Amino acid sequence: MKSYDRLVKAFRRLPGVGPRQAERFALHFLRAEEGEVAEFTDAMLKMRSKVHYCPQCFAYSEGDGLCEICSDDSRDSSVLCVVEETQDIEAIEKTKIFNGLYHVLQGSISPMDGKTADALRIKELIIRIQNAKEPVKEVIIATNPDTEGETTALYIADVLRGLVDKVTRIGYGMPLGGHIDYIDELTLSRSLKGRTKL
Repeated sequence: MKSYDRLVKAFRRLPGVGPRQAERFALHFLRAEEGEVAEFTDAMLKMRSKVHYCPQCFAYSEGDGLCEICSDDSRDSSVLCVVEETQDIEAIEKTKIFNGLYHVLQGSISPMDGKTADALRIKELIIRIQNAKEPVKEVIIATNPDTEGETTALYIADVLRGLVDKVTRIGYGMPLGGHIDYIDELTLSRSLKGRTKL
C-alpha cells in the first residue's frame, strides 16, 4: 500500500519516532473517523499559516506582531535571557522567577553540523541591544550545558563585552549534556538564581 507506506515514512521523519511508533500512528489515522483526520490536518495547516517568528525575540508567535512576552509592558526590558530554542522559554517561564525578556538564537554553534555563529540570531541580538529604548543592563545566557551550548555561551559573552554591563551564565544546577526543556522547575530555578558572570 503506497499511501500507507508514505504516511509511515512521513511519521518516521518526526523527532523521536521509531518504525513501530510510526506504524501505530499511521494505523490510528487509517482507523480514525473522517472528522478526526480532518481536524488533525486542519490544525496542522492553520498552525503553519498562522505561526511566525516574533520580529523582536525570534520565538514562535501567532500573528505578524510581537509575541505575548515581548508585548507585555510589565516585563523588565533591561534584562535579556538568551536561549537556543523557543521551548527553552516555556521551561524558564514555568519557574515563575524570571520577569525579563528573551532572545532566541534558533540553535547553537556546532562545527560538526556545519552551524556557525552566522547561522544564529547573534547579529540581531547585538542590534537589539544597541537600539533598545531602555539600556540592557544584563544578558543571561541560558544555552544548554553541552559542548555546543558552552561554545555558544562563550562566543556570545565575548561579542557582548563592552555592550552591556553584565553578562551572566545560568548556574550549574543542571546536569552537563542535559537540555533545558527536560529540566524540572526546581533545578532550573536554582540554575537561574545561581548564574555566574562570564
